[in-house]
Amino acid sequence: MDADVVIAGAGPAGSTAAALLARVGLRVVVIDKDAFPRFHIGESLLPGCVPVIEELELTIDDAVFVPKAGADFVHEATGRAQRFEFADALPGCPPSAWHVERSGFDTALRDRAMSCGADVHHGERVEQVDFSRPDRVEVQTDARRLAARFFVDATGQDHLLAKAHAVLAPISHLGRAAVFTHFADLSDDALATIGPGGHVRIVLRDDGWGWVIPLPGRRVSIGVVGRQRVQRAMLDEGLLADPLCRRLTSAATRCETHAIRNFSYRNRTPHGPRFAAIGDAGGFLDPLFSSGVTLAMRGASLLAKTLAPALAEDREADPALCARHEEAMDRAYRTFGALIDRFYHTRIADTLLLRPHDDGPMRRGMMTVLAGDVWRDDNPFQDMLLRARPRGGSASTRVVTPESR
Repeated sequence: MDADVVIAGAGPAGSTAAALLARVGLRVVVIDKDAFPRFHIGESLLPGCVPVIEELELTIDDAVFVPKAGADFVHEATGRAQRFEFADALPGCPPSAWHVERSGFDTALRDRAMSCGADVHHGERVEQVDFSRPDRVEVQTDARRLAARFFVDATGQDHLLAKAHAVLAPISHLGRAAVFTHFADLSDDALATIGPGGHVRIVLRDDGWGWVIPLPGRRVSIGVVGRQRVQRAMLDEGLLADPLCRRLTSAATRCETHAIRNFSYRNRTPHGPRFAAIGDAGGFLDPLFSSGVTLAMRGASLLAKTLAPALAEDREADPALCARHEEAMDRAYRTFGALIDRFYHTRIADTLLLRPHDDGPMRRGMMTVLAGDVWRDDNPFQDMLLRARPRGGSASTRVVTPESR
């Protein structure tokens, strides 16, 4: 064997899994097609990822992390607004998180994996994964062939195994496309406008929503998501024409504009004999509530806790090895899927997000979900979401596991 585990992808999911597996003495090889640092979207973390960052013993560097105390929801047309603080969530939920420059954050996670003993290779692409032999997985890259005991797909929205196995299930009733950009060299006035709490600003629009995310190094990320399609004009003539955005960006330097489309999906077979898909390779939902990185890191941590003892006991070929891991992740995807479904297809913005605050358990429960703390059984708001009937379609594509086929 060339490795105990081969991981495709060095993003948050792959590097987290690599660090935690290598730290217990397993031979881990990570293959990533890109050189680091590299640009990536998904810059606003949730408190739900804090336990994993602590588990990794990751250094909180001001050059990479900006404190995030909560979120401001603003209706673009009426100006109605409400502020939500993570500190108001249910007991036990971390009270804050961070915004990150993903190039620096992903590099820090990659470096942590290497410091734990993972062997990381950049500029190399996994081309094929062969599961035909009962005693190993054979991974063919564009540079070599590797034999391993287990394979982890952390290839993000390339979703290597889902494409190879034809099990990618698009979710069409959420947001369909986004266009976004960064502004650099923000003025002192812009930084003062953002304030010390670093709240993410979610702008509710008739045709979707937009975001304003403060980043380290005098930068800000601004983008819009549309229900059908988006054009640059929706950003330039819409959100960027907002008085707050004009004030933030008036003296700043605009960076490259990016667009992504058709980004909501689930992998219907995220695990099986000698493989698992984590992070965006396992599924991705509309970025409305910034769940992506948190679900990726929590999923990677849960997988490491499942896989390490299995490898020690030679159980890694069990087709149902990751069934409990997937059950936990499916609960998280269904929770966020139901909340996003209601945002697009009900009046939840008026009834909850823009309504004056109260201190009742439902609001505290909603804050706990918004914080990404969705693996607990004492949240009445989450229970309501999981029981609710989808309004716009199937809010969570059914996952097909080996034991349920």
